[in-house]
Amino acid sequence: MQTIEINKEWFRGAVSIETTDIGLRPWRLPHDQLSLFASKLVEKAGETAGVRVAFMSDSTSVELHVARTDKDIRFDLVIEDELVDTKTLLAGEEICLFTNLPGSMKRVDIYLSQEAAVIVKALKVDDRASAAPLPDNQPRWVAYGSSITQCSAAESPALTWPAIVARNKGWDLTCMGFAGQCHLEPMVARVIRDLPADVISLCLGINVMGGNSLNIRTFRSAIIGLVSIIREKHRNTPLFLFSPIYCPHRETDENLVGMTLVTMRKEIQEAVSILISYGESNMTYVDGLDIFGEAFIDKLPDHLHPNAEGYRIIANHILGKLNI
Repeated sequence: MQTIEINKEWFRGAVSIETTDIGLRPWRLPHDQLSLFASKLVEKAGETAGVRVAFMSDSTSVELHVARTDKDIRFDLVIEDELVDTKTLLAGEEICLFTNLPGSMKRVDIYLSQEAAVIVKALKVDDRASAAPLPDNQPRWVAYGSSITQCSAAESPALTWPAIVARNKGWDLTCMGFAGQCHLEPMVARVIRDLPADVISLCLGINVMGGNSLNIRTFRSAIIGLVSIIREKHRNTPLFLFSPIYCPHRETDENLVGMTLVTMRKEIQEAVSILISYGESNMTYVDGLDIFGEAFIDKLPDHLHPNAEGYRIIANHILGKLNI
């Protein structure tokens, strides 16, 4: 096989690519500004949810070399938006080989793990094959949220709900789902503001509820501030605000600062109404209970995070909501 020299143009779904002594490391925040963000957020931003090595090739096999990890991680091979293979690299392994690909020219996406950091060391294809990075011609979607957007419990990285929705829509996904770290920080709003985007979704509330990080005084104003920063450069981009999905023990039980999910949904909806009253014309509120309500409680094994089937359900319901 031949080694293809790759650079940041071969990646999709990363905010930045760091060149290290080992290889190329995708980040979901600007890697040269990490000290501006909370350490736990940085940790999650280093995990490669939604990130793909994406290219056109007529190779019948593809070999991805990555830095060794200390746990088993999964990679998906997607050809022309169809998931065709999943490989699990065991802890300590570093070569992920996909074979029996069609010999014709095709779009290839290798989805990196949604639950671990990945450093790409090399990409190899057949000796006589060609390979080139994808043209930048898809609508770009930025999806911000919590662990329920990062989707660690999905069967594999191409089966997170944002990945499923993006392939069905033909969108170029940048997943900004950060497990435990969706707290509406202004610096994250600035990152979203500065990214190219044709559609933006914000799934808000569940980490604020669990972390007691905003109260009834600050939650709505934080939403309005988040949106206002994003709108500085995305004045007419379709913007969808999702409230939390069903979570039985948090619906009406108050957290330490007196918030419940019932209250949060009302506050998010009210924030959207206020923004619309001030001239916002391309914003949609989506009730999380319409996406994943009490009827699916059996798909919440820990009463918080959906299982793999639950993420498919979320994807199917969201497909009907992101109408642009």
